Amino acid sequence: MNPESSIVFQVSIWVVPVLLAITLHEAAHGLAARLLGDDTAYRMGRVTLNPIKHIDLFGTILLPAMLIVMKAPFVFGYAKPVPVNFANLRHPRRDMIWVAAAGPAANIVMAAIWALLIHVAPLLPENFQDWWGSMLSNGFYLNILLAVFNMLPVLPLDGGRMLVGVLPRAYAIQFARTEKYGFMVLIALIFILPLIANAIGVLFNPLAWILLPVVDWVGGLLLTILGFG
Repeated sequence: MNPESSIVFQVSIWVVPVLLAITLHEAAHGLAARLLGDDTAYRMGRVTLNPIKHIDLFGTILLPAMLIVMKAPFVFGYAKPVPVNFANLRHPRRDMIWVAAAGPAANIVMAAIWALLIHVAPLLPENFQDWWGSMLSNGFYLNILLAVFNMLPVLPLDGGRMLVGVLPRAYAIQFARTEKYGFMVLIALIFILPLIANAIGVLFNPLAWILLPVVDWVGGLLLTILGFG
């Protein structure tokens, strides 16, 4: 059997990228909030690289595993949201944008680090190089995907938070009320609608159609900036 098709191999090339991407994304939110005046996340121990503090059973473990098993066109996950008291921020509406942007920005930085780690490959034993390359590729594209996905203008995603910060107050209040429906809409787009469509023999995956071209473009741009293009 091809070792690259084994469950152990697949888990080993995903577990570190998933945990780091999600952990550092959330820690970045907490750090940005602390720098801008709100230490809620810091006092709760959430400004940390310890993944145990951030793991959500469904979002961090079950969701990525389900997507891998289903051979979904993309894999991602999420952690427990970092608590932020926006009223404590020095400039709540403006600083809300920076706190929200910190997570995707951290993912872009991590994507760059994963790409640069390819230079370590020649130092590894030959039989580890395929594993290393697969893990680096996963880490690179997963972080870009998380950054792009989280920039969608849907609450509770970071793009939705940023939109609340830039909309006129009356519209921002109305848009904020959509947050209670946002997660259900995302689950429908990620799982329910594609599964129903697949059951009747139709390919329907709107999130993949929207996200993957942007992920490819951002990934290509980042590789060019890093000198790989």
